[in-house]
Amino acid sequence: MLPKFLANKRASILAAALTAGLSAGMTQAAVDEVHFLIPGGAGGGWDGTARGVGEALTKSGLIESASYENLSGGGGGKAIASLIEKADQSHDTLMVNSTPIVIRSLTKVFPQSFRDLTPIAAVIGDYGAFVVPTNSKYMTFQDVVNDYKENPRSVAIAGGSARGSMDHLVAAMAFKAAGGDARKLKYVAYDAGGKAMAGILSGDAHVLSTGFSEAIALAEAGEVRILAITGENRSATAPEVPTLKELGYNATFVNWRGFFAAPGLPDAQADEYADTLAKMYKTDEWSAVRDRNGWTEIFLPRENFVSFLEAQEVEVGNLMRELGFLR
Repeated sequence: MLPKFLANKRASILAAALTAGLSAGMTQAAVDEVHFLIPGGAGGGWDGTARGVGEALTKSGLIESASYENLSGGGGGKAIASLIEKADQSHDTLMVNSTPIVIRSLTKVFPQSFRDLTPIAAVIGDYGAFVVPTNSKYMTFQDVVNDYKENPRSVAIAGGSARGSMDHLVAAMAFKAAGGDARKLKYVAYDAGGKAMAGILSGDAHVLSTGFSEAIALAEAGEVRILAITGENRSATAPEVPTLKELGYNATFVNWRGFFAAPGLPDAQADEYADTLAKMYKTDEWSAVRDRNGWTEIFLPRENFVSFLEAQEVEVGNLMRELGFLR
């Protein structure tokens, strides 16, 4: 039998070896590559978020490679169903999503909710924005409001999501705050922001309700003017654009965007994804992507993200009932 102090020492050595082994295992389990699943088409907010985060992660060296898959359909439900169906083979996959996963679950566009996935983290916030083609007669948001109050059906609002979803909801909020009848909103639904943009350029709709980051890219390309955003304050990225609030309309909104993994993903791997995203915030590569897109940082990992989603489900549900989108 070993003396007590030697036994204790051996126990300490074994414990240290075990800890080192576990640490080595954790290092080997670090994220090497990520397959980003995007529930909408190219050119939309989900697409831009996934590709922007992938760019920051790869350029900063936090992951070795990133791949992207656009799987649109069913208001985002097709991608969710695919991730659930292929869960065992999808441990390297992160699906981007945002407020619509809450809205479309409430409205039964698809039967799943965030509870059927593994929430990883909310990463950014994006204000809503209202844009018009550069040749539009509308020079200010007040001009749009004036026409809307005179005849709501004379103003067609395009959005890159289905009726009753976020682009529709944000527009309804804005016109309700301006004193109009939100239930009379003429909303033209498109599959993702790129197609909605084509809709206002062709004249099929007059105003685009979209994310601020998408609006900035379009404005920089010289295709549109941004009339207003839904932030509490103006954005440093486009300081000339007023907020609805400063125009006298008591309406603000920020759309979170974040990532979900397949159901049944081990907690250790889910934590690794969240930790990797947390590290991303400290990189210059992320700062460049964030500022380029005018994003606001909203980092809510794992349990905090779930609590946030549960609260938003209640808040958005109440608002949708008030606007007549839910009974």
